[in-house]
This record gives sequence, C-alpha cells and structure tokens, in this order.
Amino acid sequence: MAKYLNDVSRTFGEYLLIPGLTTKECTPSNVILKTPLVKCAVGQKPDIELNIPFVSAIMQSVSGTELAIELARNGGLSFIFCSQPVDDQAEMVRKVKKFKAGFVVSDANVRPEQTLADVIKVAAATGHSTIGVTDDGTSNGRLEGIVTSRDYRIEKDPLDLKVKDFMTPFSKLVYAQSGVSLNDANNILWDHKLNALPVIDSDRRLAYFVFRKDYDSHRNNPEELSDATKKLLVGAGINTRDYSERVPALIEAGADVLCIDSSDGYSEWQKETLRWTKAKYGDAVKVGAGNVVDSEGFRFLVDAGADFVKVGIGGGSICITREQKGIGRGQATSLIDVVRARDEYASKSGVYVPICSDGGLVHDYHMALALAMGADFLMMGRYFARFDESPTKTLRVGNNYVKEYWGEGSNRAQNWQRYDSGGTETLKFEEGVDSYVPYAGKMKDNLAITLGKLKATMCSCGATTIKDLQQNAKITLVSSTSIVEGGAHDVILKEQNM
Repeated sequence: MAKYLNDVSRTFGEYLLIPGLTTKECTPSNVILKTPLVKCAVGQKPDIELNIPFVSAIMQSVSGTELAIELARNGGLSFIFCSQPVDDQAEMVRKVKKFKAGFVVSDANVRPEQTLADVIKVAAATGHSTIGVTDDGTSNGRLEGIVTSRDYRIEKDPLDLKVKDFMTPFSKLVYAQSGVSLNDANNILWDHKLNALPVIDSDRRLAYFVFRKDYDSHRNNPEELSDATKKLLVGAGINTRDYSERVPALIEAGADVLCIDSSDGYSEWQKETLRWTKAKYGDAVKVGAGNVVDSEGFRFLVDAGADFVKVGIGGGSICITREQKGIGRGQATSLIDVVRARDEYASKSGVYVPICSDGGLVHDYHMALALAMGADFLMMGRYFARFDESPTKTLRVGNNYVKEYWGEGSNRAQNWQRYDSGGTETLKFEEGVDSYVPYAGKMKDNLAITLGKLKATMCSCGATTIKDLQQNAKITLVSSTSIVEGGAHDVILKEQNM
C-alpha cells in the first residue's frame, strides 16, 4: 500500500513569528540581508553571495533583460527564461553583462549619411536623447560624432538634413579610452561639464557612454550585485532537453549561474543534466536544481551535484499543478522538511547547500517566515511581474492598470521542456494559467517598502542577519480564528477616496 505521511501539508499563512528581544542594535539600518546563492564549505564564504535574498522566476512574463539589470542593481539576481531559442536567451544574458554599472552600451545609433528624420525616429523608439553617430550605425562602429537634442530644432530644421551636417563631430568631442575607471570617467564628466562621455577603444570604435545622470543612480544603488569588473551578475534557466547546446552558449555569453527549470526536480533527467554540466565544466559553472518538496528529493539533487536546491511544487499564484496532477505539498511543510535535510547534510559532509523557496508567498510577511524557516533566498514571479521593468504589457482593464502574467506551464508559454518526462515534444495539458496582476510601478520604490518590512520584522525577532533569524526565530501555528483576528475586524472601514 502507499506510504502515508502523518504531517499536515501547511502553508505560510498558518504560521506567525513570535517577537524576540529587540536590543538597541536591532534597528533596520543595522540589518544585513546578504545570503549565499551557491554551496560552500560550512563557515566559508560562497563564490556567489546575494546582497538581498530575492531572485526572479525563470518565466517569460518576469525575467527579461530590463528586470535582470534593475534587480541586480538593487542586490538581487534574475534567471533569464529558457523557453526561447538558445541564441535569443544568450543575447539577453549578454546584454545584462554588457550593461556594466555606469558604462552603457549605446542602443541609439545612426550613420553620418542618415537624416534628421532618422534621428527623430531612433530617439522616439529608444527614448534616448543622446545618439551615437558611427560609420556603420552600430553600437560599436567607428565613432564619427554624437547627436543630442541641443543639436537640432524639429520646428525649423528640414527633416532631410544630413546627420553629418548638424552632429557634434569627433574632433570636437571629449572622450575617454577603454579601460578608464568609472570614477575617472565621472571626473571627466564633471570637469568638462558634460552630460555624456563616449568611451572608445584603440581603433576609435564606440564601446560605452557614461552619463552624468547615472552618477547619482550608481551612488543610490549601494547594494548593487556585480563582479570584480563591475559587471552585473545574471543567472539563466536551462532545461533537461537541449542542455548540451544551451549551457555552452549561456556560459560563453557570461551567465554567472544556471538553474534547471522544472515543475518536478526529483528526476533522472535532472541528474543527467547536472552530471553532464559538472563533468564538462567542474565547479567553475554553478547550477541550481529543483523543484522538490521533501528530504529525499533534496538529497537526490545534491548527490547529483546541485549548487542550490529549489523548493516548491504547486504553490505559485499561476500554478495549477496540484489541481491538474494531484501532486505537491504545502510550501511551509516542504521547506521545513528540506531545511532539516539540508542541515543534516551540512553537519555530516561539511558542505552547506543553499535552499531557494519558490512559491507560496501571498503577503510580504510570508517572506520573513520563509527565511526564518531556513530558506536562504526566495524566488518570486508574481511579485516582480507587477513592475515597469518586467517584459509584459501594461494594460487598462476597467478602472485598473494591470500587467500581463502567465505561467510557464500555460499554453501561451508553450514551455513543454519544463515538464519533460521523456515523451514527445509537446505540452499535453496546462499546469499554469494566463492572467493579470495589478500594476505597481517602478521596482526600486516597491522593493524599498518590502525590504523595509522584512528588516522591521527581523528586528522584532531580535535578528540583524538572516542567519540570526534562522537560529533564533520562534514560530507558532495559528488557528483559523486567529487568522481573522490578525486583520482589521469589528470596525467599519472608511472608503479610501472619501
């Protein structure tokens, strides 16, 4: 007969944190949210460490280039979605790596022989007022000059005016050579009262622009997640079908970490993918795996070589795996079980394998609960899909603005690789829905509020680091009546617009 488990499948909404002693040191400004992303020896620093415990989900509707850049600038990391051709995914990774904090690859360029009409069209399409003029009109062509909004007047200048006749020519430009530090580049900007500084290589090819407006932006992102060369970190999803082609392309593009994207990670397909990658690249390439919901699945993936393990099946807001297949487990119970296995493994082997909690987050306080229960970082889809930086459209539905949001298990994503069971190349039935989420504006503004809540909760628990929270948090189950009591009750709420 089947094996029956005695524990109840529980969610984060069934638990609360008990306050601990809040010392004078427990203030939000003292809270450090650094956390390991990949495995390491117990007590040692990992090769990759997040500055905030958030990563974005491996989804078409979430993790595009713009969101990956913005999340890395704020201390987290994105996993570029893999339900697309290999070359397209690699190019998205490459764009993030080319961003290089403070150094911007020009995506607004024209040739000298083009016209003012072309300049206006490029400016409208890209939203940029500074346009590079290169011999071939590409972002790394030979620099001939630049055009800004001060170089022409739409009302008076003819639209067929040649760019070469109104641009600021190279001979009059102040520029820097490749290899210049960001600090020196900013000094040149300020010394010469410039808004933009082109950076060229030894052949006079345009490499980057450094903008005055980015100086404050860089200063305002102290948690930026970047490598020794100031390039932003970025992850990428892979599947268990075309990994022998996809992994090399992503590594060549500069991906810092990979993650196998699957609704069920306890499979021989993931084992083969991990072992192939480790055999070819060794520990130089970091690969996460999942998803699993119990200790057996965790140990299986760790033994196969996983650098971190993702936990959660069926808890995502657009996931209907439990409804369709009857498999899964409450996110809180899954996490508690896997964390116990993680800690036992660390004690016996001396190797700490980080755990990523994926799904089941309904409220912001659930994030603190997940971390207190032992997760090292959280993967989120719905949370990030709401922001300007996500790749989907902003629409007006009724009186509300929304963003499109669909699951990788939906027919819209057509991501059959994620549900690979060794069969034919097709999506037999859906395990995700196509939906909307309320539009929330810019990531940075919302992230500041969320992190503020997380830090305040940690201070109430007497913790200033995630490790402190995990070791000292007190957690209690709540009744259904207690859940009702926790919200506004027995009052008549005022209308928001009264």
